[in-house]
Amino acid sequence: MAIEQGIWKLASDASEAPQKLRPMGLADEGRLEEQIMQDVSILNRDWLLIGRQVRTGFDKLIDLLALDANGNVIIIELKRDKTPRDVVAQAIDYASWVVTLADYQLIEIYLAFNERYPRPHPTLEEAFLAKFGVPLDDITLNDSHQMVVVATRLDASSERIINYLNDHAQLSINAMFFSAFEDGGNHYLSRAWMIDPDEPPQPAARKAQKAPWNGEFYASFGDDRPWELARRFGFIAGGGAHWYSKTLNLLSEGDRVWVNIPKTGYVGVAEVTGERCPADEFKVETMEGLQSLKAVTTPAEYPHLHNNSPMDDEETLEYVVPVRWIKSVTANESFREVGLFGNQNTVCKPTTPKWEHTVERLRQAWGVV
Repeated sequence: MAIEQGIWKLASDASEAPQKLRPMGLADEGRLEEQIMQDVSILNRDWLLIGRQVRTGFDKLIDLLALDANGNVIIIELKRDKTPRDVVAQAIDYASWVVTLADYQLIEIYLAFNERYPRPHPTLEEAFLAKFGVPLDDITLNDSHQMVVVATRLDASSERIINYLNDHAQLSINAMFFSAFEDGGNHYLSRAWMIDPDEPPQPAARKAQKAPWNGEFYASFGDDRPWELARRFGFIAGGGAHWYSKTLNLLSEGDRVWVNIPKTGYVGVAEVTGERCPADEFKVETMEGLQSLKAVTTPAEYPHLHNNSPMDDEETLEYVVPVRWIKSVTANESFREVGLFGNQNTVCKPTTPKWEHTVERLRQAWGVV
């Protein structure tokens, strides 16, 4: 299905008809690449650019390489003057090389990138920590990868191929469409995804063999959030950016979730009792009856909640999911040992043998059936 984008200018008077802006086309996709270099959030605010015109082992050049907060690699290929089918095939060809890259090779790619196109941070370790607030040492680089084709349009055949690869070949590939518009000398850029990136993702291409999902959810509870309040009032939380809050939507009433504080350890397991909601709408039981979480906490206790403003974008709000704790411990009593599963997503459905091992060890340690 072809994707058409448009922008309309609304008149101040509601009785006047909206005016459709004039499409300009993107004759020079090289200019688009330059804009992405200036601000990768044009593509995705939760990516870190690590390479441009990266030479593969078979002497081809990948337009752009990026990482997400889990250390997964994103291959970004601009269509330019290639046929739609060619650019899809080329992205898959590049992925066959990217899947072989070790940690040190990605670090070297970033160093070469910084040398040619000076970045704000000279090393990948510094850039990753500045972008995601997580030390690179806590991340497994290139455990998974995805491909993104950037184009003004694709033919129907290429769209069918992309859908097929996602649905049946366990490859994570998407397309992003850009259109340019002009209004009174001002130029605008519009973006649309072929496959909604906020939908639960298809299995991405991985190095390791995946195990069937065991039905148990994982949650990362940020060490900058009030764990003791979460224990007392029964919730898990995430926010500050869409990447951190959107995965809370994976949880539904009755689900079981194991909670880890990064760099600290596992601190609890709970049954979900409700759906995600904005934290300032969450009600808790007190001796005075039901009150809002915001009313019974102070800014010092829960700054993420009290920093919420009516003017905030929905994507930056703090969100919570209500839970009933089956077992919870203080941060000082957390369970931590070598070989346990860790992930930077607020919530995920792990499909690695390490997750099965982690749940089994936690059950043994806490006496949970």
